Amino acid sequence: MAEKTNDEKGSPVEQQRLEQEQIEDLGSIWRTRGKHAIHCLTVVGQVEGHVEAPQGQKTTKYEHVIPQLVAVQEDPGIEGLLVLLNTVGGDVEAGLALAELIASISKPSAAVVLGGGHSIGIPLAVSARRSFIVPTATMTIHPVRHSGMILGVPQTMRWFEQMQERITGFVAAHSGMTEKRYTELMLRTGELVMDVGTVLDGRKAVREKLIDQLGGISDALEWLYQEIEKG
Repeated sequence: MAEKTNDEKGSPVEQQRLEQEQIEDLGSIWRTRGKHAIHCLTVVGQVEGHVEAPQGQKTTKYEHVIPQLVAVQEDPGIEGLLVLLNTVGGDVEAGLALAELIASISKPSAAVVLGGGHSIGIPLAVSARRSFIVPTATMTIHPVRHSGMILGVPQTMRWFEQMQERITGFVAAHSGMTEKRYTELMLRTGELVMDVGTVLDGRKAVREKLIDQLGGISDALEWLYQEIEKG
């Protein structure tokens, strides 16, 4: 088969095909066609780290997201970043790595929590410059958990403490919630069945200053456009 010419590659049909592949493979839209070029990144299901999730689970692979975030920073044609979240959490270090990358992008960025932003999804939700949440969404704050066998030694407990401190410190640095309040909600008993922690719906998340404001995609895009036009 002959290779496609440059004209064929740049045709509307070919561009549409490439965009469809981008959505199917990476769950992202490279550039929106609105007033400004916004890269749309979705974080859905479980954030997958060094270990693959079991078959049948919806996942966001961090090795797919990292190059996208680098490209958002480097591509002069992309003016802002929109992160859409509906995640149950996942790999702690992978989630923190992505959150740190989003927070370090110099272009305007906004995050919208739609269904849920649980566990390690919370640092991702607050990592953008402006965070939004719809009223029906929920955010579950709970301590770091580990599946599988662990060594019952003091060093293991200290490792859990250090990991939790990293998460708590990041959330406090990128939201209006203090470390003390985050820890209180994280260790609350009587709300989660067979677990400790707190579930916040959209309005409570804003009231607790974990998320900046109630709103959906139109609110986030409007904020991004304003920030881009400010220069």
